[in-house]
Amino acid sequence: MSTAERLTDALYGLGWSTVKKLPEPVAERLGRSIADLAWKRRGKGVLRLESNYARVVPDATPERLAELSRAGMRSYLRYWMESFRLPAWSKERIRTGFECKDVHYLTDGLASGKGVILALPHLGNWDLAGAWVTTKLETPFTTVAERLKPETLYDRFVAYREGLGMEVLPHSGGSAFGTLARRLRDGGLVCLVADRDLSASGVEVKFFGETARMPAGPALLAQQTGALLLPVTLWYDDSPVMRGRIHPPVEVPETGTKAEKTPVMTQALADAFATGIAEHPEDWHMLQRLWLADLDPAKGNP
Repeated sequence: MSTAERLTDALYGLGWSTVKKLPEPVAERLGRSIADLAWKRRGKGVLRLESNYARVVPDATPERLAELSRAGMRSYLRYWMESFRLPAWSKERIRTGFECKDVHYLTDGLASGKGVILALPHLGNWDLAGAWVTTKLETPFTTVAERLKPETLYDRFVAYREGLGMEVLPHSGGSAFGTLARRLRDGGLVCLVADRDLSASGVEVKFFGETARMPAGPALLAQQTGALLLPVTLWYDDSPVMRGRIHPPVEVPETGTKAEKTPVMTQALADAFATGIAEHPEDWHMLQRLWLADLDPAKGNP
């Protein structure tokens, strides 16, 4: 393990061990202070965030984009402060920490026994939403996590999410899809963050007027298992409670091959994501390259 990897792992370890012990108002102030400092430094992540927001809000002035990126960094650090503290939250705090519109799409889908796929972008705090599902709805689910470096950091994330009641599969390795399909055929729930393709072999979609690539997994799982595919968007307001919405199901086209159906379904997901992101752009934590025009053509990925 390199020095940088050891430092990264140590910093995350410090966050989970120390931040969760802080009183909530202190953690909130700390998060805002770190966010503002990072924003003022104008590093690569902040500049990329601002560039991404420029596509979401194409008529924004430079001053408006700067305001958005500052709000975006504060939202991003709110996500981290909440995530560091979630293991110490009481069940009641988790149950009351999230309110979701149209949750009947999820509960009715689960009651049907066909299985449900929740697909969401990097909006708000998807870990808190997941903890709410396992706590408030008392429904376990399976998800996939990107293999982070160092391996010890990936292990920390897996342990953290499993502690919140999730089954976590590694993104790489090839066996995740089959396991997810089995969970869905058994009537289970699968949750996937699905606005950024990590494989460089995803589906091209139109996203805020330009071409991006998003993972095909949610659409393929729905076709293969008959599970319900539901887009989800999340956002913050000025309260301690995160908000969310479950969108109407993405239907499997009645005709066409798998290769023809998958792009149609993935575009429908992208459209639902765009609706939520356009309404709350500052809560979209996309500090990486996403649109094909921004990708390194030599590498083919962010």
